Formats: sequence, C-alpha cells, structure tokens
Amino acid sequence: MAALDWSRCPAVESIPGKVNGAWVFKGTRLPVATVIENLEDLGIDEVIEQFDVTREQVAAVLEFVAQSLRASDVPSGACR
Repeated sequence: MAALDWSRCPAVESIPGKVNGAWVFKGTRLPVATVIENLEDLGIDEVIEQFDVTREQVAAVLEFVAQSLRASDVPSGACR
C-alpha cells in the first residue's frame, strides 16, 4: 500500500524544524503517528484525555485514513 498523503488532511501539518518535520495535529506538537499507535491500546476518550488533542481532530484523522484506504487500490486477498 502506498504511503498516505498527509498534506491532503486539513487536521494536520508538517513544519520544518517543528518535531523534525513530522506530521502533527494542527496547532500542536503531537505527532499523528503517536495517536494512531496509542489507539491500538487505548480508546479515543483515553487518547483525548492523555494527549493534547480534541475528539474532532482524532475523528478528522481517522476519517482521512478511512477514506484513503477506501480509495486505494488494494488487491483482493492482500490483507490476511
């Protein structure tokens, strides 16, 4: 699967020199990857409580990921 084009997600930004240019939630220093990784073990409410992020920001990123996955051309049987 191709990498996500985070520049198309309005809830995030990448600024050279800010968190080494990582994609972060707009207006924060919180990397998107940190939230996604923590969603493996925590619920959305717990992520919101533990990190400087809103429900709307998390929802926007998850919707972007879902739309990107739906739009990608994933061959049948690729995920097992």
